[in-house]
Amino acid sequence: MSDNPKSDYPMLEEFWGLLEDAVASRLPGGAVPGVVAALGRSDTTLATCVAGQADTLRPRTMTAGTVFDIASLTKVIATTTACLALIGSGRLALGDSATAYLPAATWPAEVTVRHLLTHTSGLPGAVKFHQNCQTRAELLGELFRTPLEAPPGTRVVYSDLGFMALGEIVVAVCGEPLDVAVRRLVTGPLRLAATGYTPSGPPERFAATEPRGDGTAWTGVVHDENARMMGGVAGHAGLFSTAADLARFARWWVSSGDGPVPVVLRREAITCQTDGLPGVEGYPGRRGLGWVCPGDRYDILGGAWPPTAVSHTGFTGTSLALDHVTGTWLVLLTNAVHFGRDATAVKALRRALHAAAAPAGSPSRYRRSPSKLGSREQHERHP
Repeated sequence: MSDNPKSDYPMLEEFWGLLEDAVASRLPGGAVPGVVAALGRSDTTLATCVAGQADTLRPRTMTAGTVFDIASLTKVIATTTACLALIGSGRLALGDSATAYLPAATWPAEVTVRHLLTHTSGLPGAVKFHQNCQTRAELLGELFRTPLEAPPGTRVVYSDLGFMALGEIVVAVCGEPLDVAVRRLVTGPLRLAATGYTPSGPPERFAATEPRGDGTAWTGVVHDENARMMGGVAGHAGLFSTAADLARFARWWVSSGDGPVPVVLRREAITCQTDGLPGVEGYPGRRGLGWVCPGDRYDILGGAWPPTAVSHTGFTGTSLALDHVTGTWLVLLTNAVHFGRDATAVKALRRALHAAAAPAGSPSRYRRSPSKLGSREQHERHP
C-alpha cells in the first residue's frame, strides 16, 4: 500500500470540487441538496467529504455522521450479503428453488435463488403493491401471486420483486424476522453499528428525503412505499446507514479476509453471471450476484473503472462502487429525492465523481483544473 495515497490519487483536490459543484448547481442537471462521500483504497480512507443540507425545509447542515435512507443499496448490503452468508454456511444454495422456501409462491419451481440474485427470474421490475394492499401479509400475498413476464434465465430485468422474495427466503431459512437476521448475519459481524432497519432517534440524525403535503419531508422513515407497507423491513429497500459504515463494508468486501461471507464467494458475487443475456433498452444484461457489472444499463462507472469493478445505486440518491483488484471503493450518499424524483442531477454527479475517482491504469480518467483542498482532505487507516 502506498504511503502517499495522494500520489496515486491526484484527483483528491477535484473530488471535493465536484461535490461542491453538485450542491451549488454547477453540474449539468441542477443541484442535489446535500452529500457525504468517502473514497478509499483497501483499508485506507483517502477522503471523506461533506457538503450541503440534510434538510432544506427545516434547514439543517449535512454532517459526516448523517444517517441516510440508502434505498436499493439494501439489496447488496443486507439481502445479497445475508444470502451469501447462508450459502457460505451451507444453509442455502444458489440452485435451490425459491418455492422450496416460499410455498405460497405460484412461480415455477425452476425459479432459483441464483435467478433472484441475478435479476433473471422473469419477475417484473416493480409493482405498486402499496396502492392496493393494507398490510404486509396482503402485500406478500400479491407478490407471491405475481406471474412471471419471461421464462427464468432468459433475460435480465432489475426487479424489486425478486429481492422482496429473497428477503422472505432469508426469513424462512433463519426462522426470524429479516431485520434480526441481517443484524446477526451482516451488520453485527461487520460492526456496522449505525446500519439497520426502522432506525430510532431524533430527526436531526437523518437526511430528509421527499417532501410531504404537510410541509415536512420523510425523515427517518423509509422512502420506498412498498417497504413502508412492509413495516420498513424488506429485501429490496428499507436499510439506513452512514458513510462510515458503508466505507467499512466496502473495505471488507475488497479485502482478502473471510468474515461473514468467504472471500471466494464474494469474488463469485462480483463476477458477471449473465453473459449473453439481453438486458433493457438494447443493453446487455450484466449482473453478478446482486451487483451491477460494467456494461449493464445501470452501470454508473461509465467505462472509467476496471472491468473487475461493480456498483449499485439507490433511488434516494445513494451509490456504492468497488473494485477488489485495485482495492478502490467509493461511497456516495445524497438525499437527491428531497428535491424531487428527477434524477438528472445525481446521475451527473455519479458520472463525474466515478470518472474522477477511477483507479490508476483504468481505461479513462477524468481531470479538471485543480482546486485547493486544504483541511477538507482526510487520510485514515483502518484495521
